[in-house]
Amino acid sequence: MTGAQTAGRPARLPRSARRKQLLAAAQDVFVAQGYHAAAMDDIAERAGVSKPVLYQHFPGKLELYLALLDTHCDAIVARVHAAMAATNDNKERVKGAVQAYFDFVDHKDEAFRLVFESDLRNEPAVAERVARVEKGSIAAITDTIISDTGVSRARAELLASGLVGAAETAAQFWLANGRQVPKGDAEALLAALIWRGIASFPLQGESA
Repeated sequence: MTGAQTAGRPARLPRSARRKQLLAAAQDVFVAQGYHAAAMDDIAERAGVSKPVLYQHFPGKLELYLALLDTHCDAIVARVHAAMAATNDNKERVKGAVQAYFDFVDHKDEAFRLVFESDLRNEPAVAERVARVEKGSIAAITDTIISDTGVSRARAELLASGLVGAAETAAQFWLANGRQVPKGDAEALLAALIWRGIASFPLQGESA
């Protein structure tokens, strides 16, 4: 029959769908085993494809890993940008930025381990992508601080780096210690701490 699927042969997926399938399988394997212990054989088996099919899309294990990092690094920066753009209430912006990090580490796919706990941090291409998360998040918050307070860029960047560092560190600590504080409460506690510091800087046009 014309167009009939050959018995025993998997259906041919569009390239974009196959790539998505392979990345999902690779993420499962990298999260469970780490980069160094993971093998392309494991990823192909997890995806239910042959190794030649896997190599058609990704020439090597590093390329697979970097593709995943690009996806998740861009996603967390986008979340911070969205938190800044979602409201003009700076207290809510702080909450949104904190929530972005807690949501990232608390997601069931554990993708945060690829970004914050990578066993390949000495690889320049990996280090660059991990640094991009911090730089991108700091840049988003810096621009907001400057527009609202009028402080210099250097001072705004320093404040933004403190917010990002606190959110990232606290979210990872919360997860590593077994989520002893309910997630919403943990976010509120950290946001309150950060806000009490940032709120001391007056808005443009206000007196100190």
